[in-house]
Parts: sequence; C-alpha cells; structure tokens
Amino acid sequence: MRKKDVSTRVFNIFGYSLTAILAVLSVIPFLMIISSSVTAERSILRYGYSLIPREFSGQAYAKIFGFPDDVIRAYGITIFNTVVGTVLGLFLTAMTAYVLSRKHFEWRNKFSFLFYFTTLFSGGIVPWYILCVQYLNFKDLPLVAQVAPYLLSVFNIIIIKSFMQGIPDAITESAKIDGAGDFCIFIKLIFPLSKPVLASIALFIAIGYWNDWYLSFMFVDQSRYFSLQFYLYKILSATEALARISSLSGIHVGEMPKENIKMAMAVIATGPIILLYPFLQKYFVKGLTIGAVKG
Repeated sequence: MRKKDVSTRVFNIFGYSLTAILAVLSVIPFLMIISSSVTAERSILRYGYSLIPREFSGQAYAKIFGFPDDVIRAYGITIFNTVVGTVLGLFLTAMTAYVLSRKHFEWRNKFSFLFYFTTLFSGGIVPWYILCVQYLNFKDLPLVAQVAPYLLSVFNIIIIKSFMQGIPDAITESAKIDGAGDFCIFIKLIFPLSKPVLASIALFIAIGYWNDWYLSFMFVDQSRYFSLQFYLYKILSATEALARISSLSGIHVGEMPKENIKMAMAVIATGPIILLYPFLQKYFVKGLTIGAVKG
C-alpha cells in the first residue's frame, strides 16, 4: 500500500509539473504580444520582440483608437454578429442534428448523405458570390450578410448528431406517450441533456464569427457596418501603404507603427473572446470526449 502511495505521489508531482510548464509556455506568447504592443516600433525593429518592453510606447493604440467612435461601432457590429449568429446557428444546427438522429425519420440516411456530400464538393467562390449578391441581395443587407452564411456547418451537425444518438430512446418515447410533440421534446428534453456538446459547438461558432473579416470584405461597402476584424485590417493596410509611399517618395511622415500595431490589433481582437472560456470550460472538456470509448 505504501509503495502504491509513493508511486501515485510521484505520478501526481510529475503530472502537475508538466501541466504547469505547458501552461507557462502557453501564456508566454500572449504576454509577448501584449509587451510588443506597447513597445516602440524602432525598438522592435532593432532588438526584436521581448517579454519586457525596452522602450515603452502607446503609439499603436493611439493609432487604432484615433477614431474611437469607429472602433466602438466595429465592436458593436462584431458583438451583434457573434451573439445573433451563435444563438441562431446553434439552434438551427441542434434542430437539424436532432432530426437526423431520430430513428423513426425515414429519410434521415438520405439527408445525412446530402449533408456529407457538400463537404466533398463545392460550387466555388464565384457561383457562391453570384448567389449571395444577385439572388439573396446581401449587398443591401450588410448585417444579414455577415451572419447568414455561417449559420449551418455540416461538421457541427455531425458532432451534435453523434451526441444525441447516445441519448436513450426511452426518454423520447415516454414523452410521446404523455402527448408531447417533437418540438416540445427537443426543447424540454433533448436540448437540456445536450448541454456539453452544445456549449462546445457554441464556442466554435462564436470564435468563427468573432474572427471573421471575410464576409465584411465580400459584401459590406458601408464603413459603419465593418466588423472589428475587417476594420483593424483596413487600419493595418492603410498604415503599410503610407509607410510604402513614404519610403518610395522620400517624404518623412514620422515613425509609422507597423509591427507593434499588429500586436495591438491581436490584443484588441483576442481579449474579449477569451472571457467566454471560463463560462464554457466545464462543458468544453466533456464535449470533447464525445465518441470516446467507455471502459
């Protein structure tokens, strides 16, 4: 018994130490990003990136927040896209997965094949763009254009479907005996029982919407509807263009932050989404074990 206790203690010490080392290694890059965002551009170009700023400068943040109303508006658009897209996308994905997981649905295998088939072949960007612009009028609906294309993902449907197939049929059958319909069963029974997988998928969907800039680039012409990522991308492009023009023309326009502005953009864009992890962590780990072999 004592030998077993010693081996368990050694294993725990080794496991906790390795986990702590990996945690520190994971935090170091983010700390370096924060440090570089408040480091002067000339210091980065001369000494490279470091954990401790050699020369403090807030020029990058001053450049980004030079027009605070635009930044706040871009934040609002991204938050709207993330919240609305995550809620609608999760609800539609879960309902689709529920239908495909029901054994009494006669055409579930045919529809499952059609969903899977879309992951193998694509019509291409040009037909997709023509469909969205000419037939769905996404150019006139900038908010819809930044939410609708990502509402359904076959990958997410397959994951939720696999989880729901593990829910005992006796639960739904007993509800049907009591007179409950499919929608009532889905809302009151299946949805609450699927919290682990739904929380994991919600996190994936939210990160996708938060990091998206492509839909703004493709469909949004009015700057007041730019998402945060695309707005930051426009700032970086303008800064690089001005620096290039300055070098070619020989006109000195002062120090142009380029490297540290990239780091500041990463901090601004990444910070808020990190707040989601503490709330979803208890479900996230359980959701990742979907399909694991039970022993």
